[in-house]
Order: sequence, then C-alpha cells, then structure tokens
Amino acid sequence: MSRPRKPMTVAHIEGRNLVHPERYKYRNEPTAAPLGEPSPWLTELQQEAWYGFVAEAPWLNATHRCLVEIASIMRSRLMTGGEIGIQSMNLLRLCAGQMGLTPVDASKVAWAPPDEPDDLLD
Repeated sequence: MSRPRKPMTVAHIEGRNLVHPERYKYRNEPTAAPLGEPSPWLTELQQEAWYGFVAEAPWLNATHRCLVEIASIMRSRLMTGGEIGIQSMNLLRLCAGQMGLTPVDASKVAWAPPDEPDDLLD
C-alpha cells in the first residue's frame, strides 16, 4: 500500500514543494461551502442538535453535512432521554471523531477563528 499524500501545507513547511515541484504542480487544498442550515426533513429536536454541533465545531463545512445529519439524529435521541443502544452510541462517537470533536481528533483540525479587524485607527 502506498504512503498517504502529504498535505500542501506540510509540503510548504518542509520545503518538499521546492525539492519535487512536479509532485505538487497540480495539487490544491480542498475548499468547500459553509455547512449551512439543517436539512428540512430533520425534526425540531434534531435541528437543535445540529445547531449544537455548529456551535461546538465552527470548522465544519458542506462536506460534513451527512455526518452532522447522522450525529444530530443520534444526539437528539440522547437529548430526549430515551433508550439508545450501544451501536447508536458507537455511531455517534464515530461521527464525532470524523468531525474532529474528540480530544484526540481535535488536535488534527487545522482551524483558527477569523481575526477581528483592528478598529483602533478607524
């Protein structure tokens, strides 16, 4: 099995893009639209869980929609206090890990809050 591709930011830091420019010539960092509003088919409680995930993880974008939908359904079950099985808990844990919401996975997320403009001179 081949080695995973090195992200462009790491290649720039290590100078790999200068050593082997042909490897990085046509690569770009993936970008996606914002996460947006919850799907209309989610119930009110599931939408509340959706907004909870948005508040906890501002780095989520449109590529995470499916994961956030699944996690919102699972979290809404927890919020109602109903019975939730081990498999559902594992699914929620898996979704949380994939979205960078666990302590270990949070260190892998490359996100910084937007800088506030300096209004001192305005």
